[in-house]
Amino acid sequence: MTKQGRMSERVRVGVLPAPSRIERIIEQFADLAVAIDREGRVLGLSVSPESPYLGCLDHWIGRDFRDFLTEDSRSKFEDRIATVLSDSDAVVRPMELNHVDNANWEFPIRYTIHDAGEDYGILLLGRDMQPFADIQQRLVREQLARERDAERFRGVETRYRVVFDASETPMAMIEPDSGRALDLNRAAMQLLGVQTDNLSANAFAQCFEGRRKGEFGEALKAAAAGDDAQGIPVVIRRSGADVRLYPEFFRASGEVALLCRILPVADEDQAGRDFQRALGQLFDSTSDAILLTDAKGKIREANEGFLRLTDAAQLRDVQGRPLSDFLARGSVDLKLMLEQVDKTGRLRGYSAQLESVVGMRATVDISAARLTGRSDRNLGFVIREVSATQAISVAEAGATMSEEAMTNVMDLVGTASLKELVGATTDVVEKLCIETAVRLTDNNRVAAAEMLGLSRQSLYVKLRKYGLLDSGGDPGDGGD
Repeated sequence: MTKQGRMSERVRVGVLPAPSRIERIIEQFADLAVAIDREGRVLGLSVSPESPYLGCLDHWIGRDFRDFLTEDSRSKFEDRIATVLSDSDAVVRPMELNHVDNANWEFPIRYTIHDAGEDYGILLLGRDMQPFADIQQRLVREQLARERDAERFRGVETRYRVVFDASETPMAMIEPDSGRALDLNRAAMQLLGVQTDNLSANAFAQCFEGRRKGEFGEALKAAAAGDDAQGIPVVIRRSGADVRLYPEFFRASGEVALLCRILPVADEDQAGRDFQRALGQLFDSTSDAILLTDAKGKIREANEGFLRLTDAAQLRDVQGRPLSDFLARGSVDLKLMLEQVDKTGRLRGYSAQLESVVGMRATVDISAARLTGRSDRNLGFVIREVSATQAISVAEAGATMSEEAMTNVMDLVGTASLKELVGATTDVVEKLCIETAVRLTDNNRVAAAEMLGLSRQSLYVKLRKYGLLDSGGDPGDGGD
């Protein structure tokens, strides 16, 4: 009797059926059957004809079964065999062992352990797990392939989204049958005044005046299928603007959809967008500082010119701060400008000193205007740095006034004491400062008192002292 394909004669049990019948039963039940003694030496084995790839294992006979196990499987085998040897009636769970043969060939077998008695050793009946391992490997490879495909898909989707949203042409993806907007780019959302998340199944038709869902969908499909390049004239419900829709069929993932371009009818609309774009470029590139603030002078937007003038590194360094933070006279200057804009709607030629974030000062000329239509940014400021020549001219004008006043003081030398001369000089300087403050505040005496650090009553006392009150002036008058 051969050892390969049949059990060794040493496995026979006298009370059992004939060996040929045992062999047939074992071959039908197990892909690999191995009989070992209690020390683990292989007594005999049988390989099922259904598992021919296991090959010839005759060289296992007479050798330790452990020699043909991987390292991790040996410990598992030892634990289960120890349980069987200690208690022949114990229920031992099946074990999955990885065999190694010829140094480079591994195959997994799932064994059940049966104690055939002290005289006949232990019978291991195994089921070949290689087909299951192959299936698992294929599943793993398939999962990895799916993950790679998903990653590529995310990359393609990202590129599509970037290009779609960056396009200046308003575009919408439409489902032909339902007329539902699948997607809108940024330009289309701004033009229509809607968001993609807010569109329901028939909301795209409702973006336009006098359009019903069914009629609108049929018109889109007819225009996409025909050769007419005139488009579909519609009126945007929110803005009342006249536009034309130019739909085109395309297929994606086996499904047909419509790519619809939304273009203004009149050339004036395009000119308007070009003008807005030009204004945006002017705001960004002009050397003059331009600010947009709220009604209280809090900075909302600032161009690069203002950042350079204030030595600010980036917009967030100035955004949200009041303009008074950058004016040498602080809230006094801002209050005067806001009052003037509130009265007349605009301000021109206001002279002030701008203070940068590092403490440097520059003489500037400020113009302002009230902006309508946007309550959150309703004031605009243009700030231009005064040239050195202009600054010198202003200084010379002030010096001339000072010299004239000082001449009158010098004429008193020899006719009055030094103490009286110093007192007269102080009066000249004080009068000059008060005149300057009143002139800068456009005769707003409340603001002038705040600028000079005086109380309102003290300012009136000094105005009377130097004869600067108007003929009809009254201490109760605000001077406004």
